[in-house]
Amino acid sequence: MKRDGTIIDFNRKKIFEAIEKAFLAVSVDDETIIKILAQSVVDELEQNIEDDQVLTVEDIQDVVEKILITEGHAKVAKAYILYRQRRSEARKLKSNILGQYDDSKLDVNGLLICKSRYLIKNKDGQTIETPTQMFRRVAKAMASVERHYDKTKEQIDVIEEEFFEILESLDFIPSGRILANSGTKNKMIYSSFVLPIEDSMKGVFRALYHKALVQRLGGGTGFSFSRLRPKGSSLSSTIGKASGPISFIKLFDHASDLTVMGGRRPANMGSLSVDHPDIIEFITMKDRGEIRNFNISVEITDEFMEAVKNNEKYSLRDPNTGAVVEEVDANNIFHLIVTMAWKTGDPGILFIDRINESNPLPNLARIETTDPCGDQLLFPYDGGNLGAINLSNFVRYNKIKWKQLEQVVRLSVRFLDNVVDYSDFPIKKIKDMVLANRRIGLGIMGFADMLYKLRIPYNSDKAIETGAKIMKFIAATTYEYSGTLAKEKGVFPLWDQSIFFDDRPLRNCSLLAVAPTGSRSILAETSAGIEPNFALGYTRKVLGSVDILQLNKVLEDVLKEHDIHSDELIREIVRLGTVEDIDVPQAIKEVFVTAHKIDPEWHLKMQSVFQRYIDNAISKTINFPKSATIEQIRSSFMRAYELRCKGVTVYREGSLNNQVINIGQ
Repeated sequence: MKRDGTIIDFNRKKIFEAIEKAFLAVSVDDETIIKILAQSVVDELEQNIEDDQVLTVEDIQDVVEKILITEGHAKVAKAYILYRQRRSEARKLKSNILGQYDDSKLDVNGLLICKSRYLIKNKDGQTIETPTQMFRRVAKAMASVERHYDKTKEQIDVIEEEFFEILESLDFIPSGRILANSGTKNKMIYSSFVLPIEDSMKGVFRALYHKALVQRLGGGTGFSFSRLRPKGSSLSSTIGKASGPISFIKLFDHASDLTVMGGRRPANMGSLSVDHPDIIEFITMKDRGEIRNFNISVEITDEFMEAVKNNEKYSLRDPNTGAVVEEVDANNIFHLIVTMAWKTGDPGILFIDRINESNPLPNLARIETTDPCGDQLLFPYDGGNLGAINLSNFVRYNKIKWKQLEQVVRLSVRFLDNVVDYSDFPIKKIKDMVLANRRIGLGIMGFADMLYKLRIPYNSDKAIETGAKIMKFIAATTYEYSGTLAKEKGVFPLWDQSIFFDDRPLRNCSLLAVAPTGSRSILAETSAGIEPNFALGYTRKVLGSVDILQLNKVLEDVLKEHDIHSDELIREIVRLGTVEDIDVPQAIKEVFVTAHKIDPEWHLKMQSVFQRYIDNAISKTINFPKSATIEQIRSSFMRAYELRCKGVTVYREGSLNNQVINIGQ
């Protein structure tokens, strides 16, 4: 019997996991001993249980304590008792936050995120489900798709249970839209879309209308404004002049102010080709404070980059006529891009020709831009659904659990493929495109924490090798299983028009994308995407009065291993955000590096090595200290191009007044 009164089957695996955590807390990783002790606990329970008796969680935990002590593991028993005590305190706090009992693996921060964004609420705004119930709701909804593919009820039940296990264990976390809407009346569970903007008044306002339809349901949108004729161009239908793309970006930005979902403004990407005559006004628009709901990126061509490298001029062209408007110095434009990125963090760069090198359907359409965060490379009227594997969960005894990772990757691909069938769409053209190409975006999170567990510094060749090995394995498994699904359920409808037609059958036209996982990383208590950790500790106020000191959980375990864990040390780490200037062993300092202590070159190397195996793109920020120069930003952009990244975004510490996260007090 669980603490909430529900009855479930006894699971001896949980006995092993509980004892394992206690052993790891005292730096012992002997799997053989743990298995023997777990079996001793099961034997003790079986010998003393009465017919038809239902065990409680506390009954089992008491026996675990007893076995640990009687078998001579007093130190481990103490760690287990302290763990029980901490878990009991956390359950009380979580119950106060949620207003009901919660048996999930979420910590307090994860529960707060879950409650505010994903859990179902009644008409009075009261939360009416627990995180465990949420995971069950999502698993059931995604498994229900299988009935369209001639699966029996028994088979569907098995798939539901498999989905539930990877969700409840936090091994796989789908996008927030999937968590919030699956199994509810709102079945639009896609995260992001790209909408085309045609060079006409009708085309612009059609895109604006479609934007509103998508965003009122919580979706993000990406737009390329490159088709719009430049400011001041003559209009054939009237005697007036064109207002240019910048004026329409402002219009779309203002519309986002009017479309607020759950207290959050919609996310947008706005991009413009580097050869558009209005490119200078576009590059500087964030510096002028003219928009606030858009990320902006410059669509940079290979021709432009070669002109920059060779100190040459390049052509600005009217997109409506193709006529050359002006020849300008490529380095002047590039310097302006770099300067604005140094100053404001925008614009980012999309290497648009390189992006289209991996276009799976080049005869169907050209990829013009991306979703709001630059990770999904989408056709016009295309959409992306996202999920991330929590790599931090796949390390045990300083080794990667490859077999378990393979199983979770396969289930995650099936899950996201089912999202394609399950989701509703606000626009028929989007539905048609999505169902025709069946694009999914399987990504990762927890990579930095995985490196911590493996005792590998992020800024090292070993980390680069590990990243390559991990992503190569995930990519190979993903494509292999998409092929398996193609045999089981059929190829994506446009397969015969794709680059895969003469190669192999696939269920999905593209499969991998590393999206931002900010909220979901907090949910899973791990690092975001492939980013290094920004800080190792911080303080969060809960219920208006309770201050929680939050320390990176891997670091906390290591401090305990070295027997130097203390409240005073935690407070100092929280205050500084790093261990660089704290009296801890040098080995800890070398491994537990944070974002701003890592040279930008390592950021770029890491992004490029992951990009090698990802068919979409990567949302990643190249972090710079406040003292970084404009020339350093320029060098990073050039280096990203040399390393064959598909895009790059930089951020210099302190360059925005409303910076989301700040290190220190």
